Amino acid sequence: MVNIQEQHEQEGAMKPSRFKRVCVFCGSSGGKNPSYQLAAVELGNELVQRNIDLVYGGGSLGLMRLVAQAVHDGGLYVLGVILKTLMSKEITGGSVGEVRVVSGMHERKAEMAREADAFVALPGGYGTLEEFLEVISWAQLGIHQKPVGLLNVDGYYNSLLTFIDNAVGEGFVSPAARHIIVSAPTAQEVMRKLEEYAPQHSG
Repeated sequence: MVNIQEQHEQEGAMKPSRFKRVCVFCGSSGGKNPSYQLAAVELGNELVQRNIDLVYGGGSLGLMRLVAQAVHDGGLYVLGVILKTLMSKEITGGSVGEVRVVSGMHERKAEMAREADAFVALPGGYGTLEEFLEVISWAQLGIHQKPVGLLNVDGYYNSLLTFIDNAVGEGFVSPAARHIIVSAPTAQEVMRKLEEYAPQHSG
């Protein structure tokens, strides 16, 4: 019994999260590797376990649908922020949770960032990468101090992390700015690291 309790404490289940809502960036496709889809469900379940609401891109396809459905099924609040022109492409068969429609991409990203206390990127394409890198840039500029996590499922983002490490080595990214990115291969580990994250300042 003691061992089980200790395990729960290690998983963060025994103390409340510092986050009320987490924004998840992810693909509107499910990807070819089933591990990506499983990770989306696991991340949704991890948010439910920690009693954290979800902010996401509002689509009802791919990884977006899976993470949103997991959080919604867990009884927590789901807010989707979607571009008006993307509604016909990314919402099919009904939406999940509350959907907030905006007119432009800048407004969409600003709204998602404003509503969230932290960010996590699952595998995705251009849109996911652009959203992820923008909130990192905002953190680097001091616009926010919210943790930014990368759920690096099966090494999907290894090449991105290698690129960023090379940018540090070449003097284009400071070590403090590199610290902004919290990466882990599992939902449980990335959430634990985000909970423990403290910003570094280059001074």
